[in-house]
Amino acid sequence: MLSQIFEVLGDIGVVHITAGQGGMLLIGLILIYLAITKKFEPLLLLPIGFGMILGNLPLADLMQAPAEGVRGGLMWYLYQGVDLAIFPPLIFLGIGAMTDFSPLMANPFTVLLGAAAQAGIFTSFAGAMYLGFTPPQAGAIGIIGGADGPTAVFLSTFLAPELLGPIAVAAHSYMALVPVIQPPIARLLTTKRERSIIMPKLRPIPKTERIMFPIVITILVGLIIPQAVPLVGMLMLGNLLKESGVVDRLAKAAANELINIVTIFLALTVGASASAERFFTVEFLSILGLGLAAFAVSTAAGVLLAKVANLFNGGKINPLIGAAGVSAVPQAARVAQQLGREADPNNYLLMHAMGPNVAGVIGSAVAAGVLWSLLG
Repeated sequence: MLSQIFEVLGDIGVVHITAGQGGMLLIGLILIYLAITKKFEPLLLLPIGFGMILGNLPLADLMQAPAEGVRGGLMWYLYQGVDLAIFPPLIFLGIGAMTDFSPLMANPFTVLLGAAAQAGIFTSFAGAMYLGFTPPQAGAIGIIGGADGPTAVFLSTFLAPELLGPIAVAAHSYMALVPVIQPPIARLLTTKRERSIIMPKLRPIPKTERIMFPIVITILVGLIIPQAVPLVGMLMLGNLLKESGVVDRLAKAAANELINIVTIFLALTVGASASAERFFTVEFLSILGLGLAAFAVSTAAGVLLAKVANLFNGGKINPLIGAAGVSAVPQAARVAQQLGREADPNNYLLMHAMGPNVAGVIGSAVAAGVLWSLLG
C-alpha cells in the first residue's frame, strides 16, 4: 500500500519541479500580469507568458520531441511552424493586409528613416562577435535590433537554430515593450519644441499607385536580394490583396483570422520553448543585453537622422517619426503619436510615423536577407 502511495506521488508534477522551472513559471506570470494589467502588447505577451507556463510544467512534456513508439508533445508539433520558418511569412502576409503603405509612398524620404533605424542590427552584430558568438549567431542576434519578432525567428531558423528559442523570446519581448523602451530615448534626444513640430498634410495616393507599389517592390527585392522574398513577398501580397479591391474576403481573412491564429501559435510556442536550462545562462543574458542595445541604437539612429534632415529642410520633420523606423508596426508609430500629443495636443503624427514604420518592416526583412546571403 505504501509503495503504491509513493508511486502515485512520483507522478505528481510538484515533486519534480526544479528551481529553474519555478523561475520560468514566475516569469510567465509576470508577462501575463504586464499584458492584462499594464496592457503591454497583450497580443504577444499573454500567449508568450502562458506558453512559458505550459513549457515548464514538470512531467507535462508538451515540448517533448517524438521518439520511436512515443508521440511528441502538442507544443513540439506546433513549434514546427517556427522551426520550419512557416509562421513568420504568414505573419507578414497578415501585416501587409492590415497596413496602409500610402504614408511611405507620399513621403519617400521616410525610407531613409526606416533604413537608419536598422543601425542597431549591425552594431549588435559587432557586439555579438566581440562576445565570442559565431558570425551566423551574431547575425541572428543582431536582427533583434529591428524590433521584428517574426523576422528574428525567420533568420534564426537558418543561421542559428540552436539559439532560436532565446532569440525569439528576446525579440518578441522587446516588440511588446516598445511603449516602455522608446519614449525615454526619444525624449532624451529631442526638445519639446522639436516634438511639437506639426508636419504638412500628406498627399493622397491614387489607387493605381497603391496597386503597383507592392508588385514593383516584390520584383526589385527579388532581383536584388532573393533571400528576403519569403518575408517581403508575403508582406506585399497581403497589401496587394487589400489594395486591389477585388478580393475583400481574402484580404479580411489575412488581416483577421489568419494572422490571429498564427500569432497565437507563434507566441505560444515561442513561450513554450523557453525552458529553464536554455534561459538561465550567461548566453541568454548576453542575447537579452545585445538585443536591448540594438533596439536602443536603432531608435536613436532614426531620431538623429530626422534631426539632421531638419537642418536642410527648414525644420519640417518631427524627429519622433524617426523612432518609428523600427519595424514594430504599428506599436512604434503609436509611440510617436503619443509623444507628439504630449508636446502639443493638436499634433497628429500617426500617419506620418507610419511611413518610416512600414519602411522599417521592409528594411528589417531586407537586412535579414542580406545577413542570410552573407552568413548562411
